[in-house]
Amino acid sequence: MESNIRSVVTLVAIGTICWLVAGVVALAMNADAKTIWTCAAGAVLGVNGIRYSIRRARRTGI
Repeated sequence: MESNIRSVVTLVAIGTICWLVAGVVALAMNADAKTIWTCAAGAVLGVNGIRYSIRRARRTGI
């Protein structure tokens, strides 16, 4: 089951990295503030998702 949590964390990390890249591109293109905040919120939620997945796996013994 170790590979299951590893694949979940990998998937969420890839999504978080995509949000960070989108945020950098939005900043470089001088995008609207709403777009930049959306990218920042996506990255923060991704980090929270990684932390939650790891904690849940430790708690339930997955």
